[in-house]
Amino acid sequence: MARVSNTVRIREALENAIVNGRFAPGARLDPAKLAEEFECSRTPIRDALQQLEASGLVRVHSKQGTFVSEWNVEELAERFEAMAEIEAICARLAARRITREELAELEARHEVCRQLAEEERIDDYYAENSAFHACIYHATHNGFIAKEAMRLHAMLQPYRRIQLRVRNRVKRSFEEHEAVVTAIRNGDDAAAAKAMRDHVLVQGDRFHDMLAALRSDAPHGS
Repeated sequence: MARVSNTVRIREALENAIVNGRFAPGARLDPAKLAEEFECSRTPIRDALQQLEASGLVRVHSKQGTFVSEWNVEELAERFEAMAEIEAICARLAARRITREELAELEARHEVCRQLAEEERIDDYYAENSAFHACIYHATHNGFIAKEAMRLHAMLQPYRRIQLRVRNRVKRSFEEHEAVVTAIRNGDDAAAAKAMRDHVLVQGDRFHDMLAALRSDAPHGS
């Protein structure tokens, strides 16, 4: 039982490290160094990495090791397209099913995002942005869809975080949130779905801006 608990602890810590940017896309995860860091054997490290591989956050390359997932342009575009559609479904269902208490929480999260955007506190906004989206997933009252949304959200977190570094992106992100909240508050499921799809889908100039930010954020030599 202790081993399972240890595996979960390590998996969550590594997941947070990837999401928070400590391990960038393409970074190699060294099991020996991780075992030393977490003061444990390699077994729970291996188990945790297997769980992260199943979630899509890491990839195992035969004879090379385990790396934080890094996708080519086509793969990245496909995943953002899928994320946009899943989140649009979540917003549509939330507009129809959100409770008064859930709406109050969503609006409270939105107000925190407003303040952080005005102060240009990008890292803090990034964390609150995730909580904002989680409120909408929960308000679907569909556990399966909410779980899939969370899985895709976690998978793309490193890229969404980098995207927020694009000039003026935080301000635009908040304005897009405003459209989503307004539609959900009004119970307009079609408008909520469209606003969320437009918010999440990264294409055209936005996609190229993100790629530029990703290249500038990449470690030297990678």
